[in-house]
Amino acid sequence: MRPSSPLDAGRVASRHAARPAELPAILPPSRWPTSLAPLAVAVAAALALPHAHAGCSDESHVPALADTGPAPTLVAPQKFVIPTVHIAPAKGWPADGKPVAAGGRTVTAFASGLDHPRWITVLPNGDVLVAETNAPPKPQDGQGVKGLVMKKEMAKAGAGPKSRDRITLLRDADGDGVAELRSVFVGDLESPFGMALVGNTLYVADSGALLKVLYTPNATQAAGAPAKVMDLPAGPLNHHWTKNVIASPDGRKLYVTVGSNSNVGENGEGAEIGRAQIMEIDVATGRSRPFATGLRNPNGMAWQPDTGALWTVANERDELGSDLVPDYLTSVKDGAFYGWPYSYYGQHVDTRPKPPHPELVARAIAPDYALGSHVAALGLAWSGDATLPAPYGHGMFIGEHGSWNRCPLTGYKVVFVPFAGGKPSGAPQDVLTGFLSKDDNAYGRPVGVALDGRGGLLVADDVGNTIWRVALKGK
Repeated sequence: MRPSSPLDAGRVASRHAARPAELPAILPPSRWPTSLAPLAVAVAAALALPHAHAGCSDESHVPALADTGPAPTLVAPQKFVIPTVHIAPAKGWPADGKPVAAGGRTVTAFASGLDHPRWITVLPNGDVLVAETNAPPKPQDGQGVKGLVMKKEMAKAGAGPKSRDRITLLRDADGDGVAELRSVFVGDLESPFGMALVGNTLYVADSGALLKVLYTPNATQAAGAPAKVMDLPAGPLNHHWTKNVIASPDGRKLYVTVGSNSNVGENGEGAEIGRAQIMEIDVATGRSRPFATGLRNPNGMAWQPDTGALWTVANERDELGSDLVPDYLTSVKDGAFYGWPYSYYGQHVDTRPKPPHPELVARAIAPDYALGSHVAALGLAWSGDATLPAPYGHGMFIGEHGSWNRCPLTGYKVVFVPFAGGKPSGAPQDVLTGFLSKDDNAYGRPVGVALDGRGGLLVADDVGNTIWRVALKGK
């Protein structure tokens, strides 16, 4: 999800604005003077007016797919007293409802009745681990009018339930595409997300720590309690709480994503220490270092075997209009700075962060491939199997959780980006759609994606509480 706050009304001020008592009774909150924007937002939220629900203070004007690819269209940034808040309320699937796969491929529920499944990892024996998780307590994230409105809106989008804080093992022993065994593999965690198996060690990225637990092949429960490897940035704010972990192909290094603690640094530079980056951890020594920085909210990671490069998907900043800024897929270069919060898509300056850092902007590099503005790309998986049918034999599958800061809604689907020569080649192609109703309610929202080794793509749906399986090859 993208929990960044869209209503930074506290920065809007006008010394000569009228007082509330001087306003005509019929004047709606949307037309109050700018100094009263915080009060307008509060009233809108309290009265359930559209300004705080599905109000569109701007709409997208960029042609379809123009904000995707290696050279996306970047329009001029927009500024609003009350930026667009357009939420798809979480409704869940109707009876017998399910998403729609491209090309008439079969979609089945690999496992249903889960509790907010967000991330999935396939083990060597075919068992599937799923993180049933949600945001941890964040007492400092959600304060004030801005925070209260966003907490209310994100709860509608499915981010409200208490986290189950567990990793569940699913087993499809007979290979029919439906898991018949379900077991809590490890519990009593704190908003777990990413998982990586190295030998017989399973690493788990909790919201505030990297953990490890012993994995015994074919076991349905972890052997022993988790042990802490190292702390990760967290605390009472912990804005982007999801942490992911992936191992290098040789298992000697771990890479951990840590999202920013704000939209564009509005909580101060001190709140961003150790954040908005991908960390590298040496397994043998435990030493860690920033591998790449300036990544607002990186989530999914995958290795591209042709080049050996690490790739990630990242969520870019909000509140610049429906057509900015495109979320992206990029190779992760050692030591690179990707701009956040001082610039986007290379050296396009964002004037909001204070103080500015032109010396960092001068270093900023552009990502490789735009996925579209506000799609909220989270899941990432390399197709991995050259025997998969066209067009899925060589490229990346991406789970797009869906927008809240754009009109019309975008994302809410799984796409495939084909690769050639180690780089994206061609437009993103829809793989799994149908997560939205005709009236913009969310039946489901895709997050993590993974190949099951049997020609199927698994998709974690945290609103539909289901792991979907798309049969890309055979059954």
